[in-house]
Amino acid sequence: MISLEASNASWNARDLAALWHPCTQMHDHADGRTETSAIPLLPIRSALGAWLTDMEGRRYLDAVSSWWTCLFGHRDPRLVAAIKAQLDELDHVLLAGFGHAPAIELAESLLRVAPPGLAKAFYADNGSAAVEVALKMAFHFHRNRGDVQRKKFIALGNGYHGETLGALAVTDVPLYRQTYAPLLLEPLFAPSPDSYLAEPGEDAEACALRAAEGLRELLERHGHTICAMILEPLVQCAGGMRMHHPRYLAEARQLCDAHGVLLIADEIAVGFGRTGTLFVCEQAGIAPDLMLLSKGLTGGMLPLAAVLVTQRIYDAFYAEHATGKAFLHSHSYTGNPLACSVARAVLATFANEPVLERNRATAARMSALAAPLAEHPNVAQVRQTGMILAIEMVADARTRWPFEARERRGLRAYRHALSRGVLLRPLGDVLYWMPPYCIDEDELALLTTVTHEAIDAASTP
Repeated sequence: MISLEASNASWNARDLAALWHPCTQMHDHADGRTETSAIPLLPIRSALGAWLTDMEGRRYLDAVSSWWTCLFGHRDPRLVAAIKAQLDELDHVLLAGFGHAPAIELAESLLRVAPPGLAKAFYADNGSAAVEVALKMAFHFHRNRGDVQRKKFIALGNGYHGETLGALAVTDVPLYRQTYAPLLLEPLFAPSPDSYLAEPGEDAEACALRAAEGLRELLERHGHTICAMILEPLVQCAGGMRMHHPRYLAEARQLCDAHGVLLIADEIAVGFGRTGTLFVCEQAGIAPDLMLLSKGLTGGMLPLAAVLVTQRIYDAFYAEHATGKAFLHSHSYTGNPLACSVARAVLATFANEPVLERNRATAARMSALAAPLAEHPNVAQVRQTGMILAIEMVADARTRWPFEARERRGLRAYRHALSRGVLLRPLGDVLYWMPPYCIDEDELALLTTVTHEAIDAASTP
């Protein structure tokens, strides 16, 4: 039981003695560092709406939705009620050979709103696991059909798909690939359609088309060996919130079809209304062969992922047992009833309320508030897709010359924002807003003010 009187410092000490945090260099927080150099660990006592509260009662605006998961804010009463109600009926049962209402009804609901052609839902526990499922399924699909030469994948340069070994294999973030290279498969990386890389005089659509030509050349050389292409539609999130034009998705769909390659849309971070439509693929008018969902699927309440696939893929595995064509993948908590129940409540919220309309209005307000940041001498670009807004900090905005990585300017911004009661967790030197959908006008105003201050603090020599 957490004592409300306990200080942050006392919980920090216990934390450092027992926990190893994800994606964290623990030395940054270690005991013995001076107050000015140590990065504070923040033990959180409670959360509600867009706010986190620490052990000493200080509040922090969660501007990143706790790693992009808490769609409607923390402890949304509709989602809490769904979990409590389910707990009175069924906690868990294996999904191999058994079924239950939450898993069945969630699959039905997802398939009703998914892009056309997606016909079956396969559950996993988290985003990385969903990627593993999709990669194995794509390879196994071709194998079951006798096309055994297709053993490779295409991914986008600067893409990110998770941190298990299969997911890392199709990730192009240098820090990860350099460290774990001996353990990874070698995919083919297609040029990113990232509009930040546009050449002089080139708009976002032209940049996307140029990248699509690179994909075309890759497929013309290697298409007969490729199982699938995996990409993050419109926003390469962990790669620095880099964004591209939807035309690229349409081009990729056509090219994959021409070469018999499956298209995997990783909507784990961008799905469920974050970009202005329920799913990003809608904005390009395409349907992938496999679509990956997680994070916002449960509104940040419980771990769950879903891989939606076409009937054609399902049929390639549907055969007599003796053929050995069954898909070989399982997790102990696959289709957990509590997680499926809260995910049903998420979809019901979209069905019963004008969530997308409100999100578009919030996105427009975010755009207006952030526009002046583009004039800062240390901001190279302010870019936005729906309720995802990113600010690229650089040493010189005119030349886009980056800060030296060792200077950790993003960390300076993070620490300043925390001191002002706002959680901004940068990606290198990229600050971003990905707030919960419940954020209001006053909270957006605070976020804008503190972000400007944080950029100033990060830019000071």
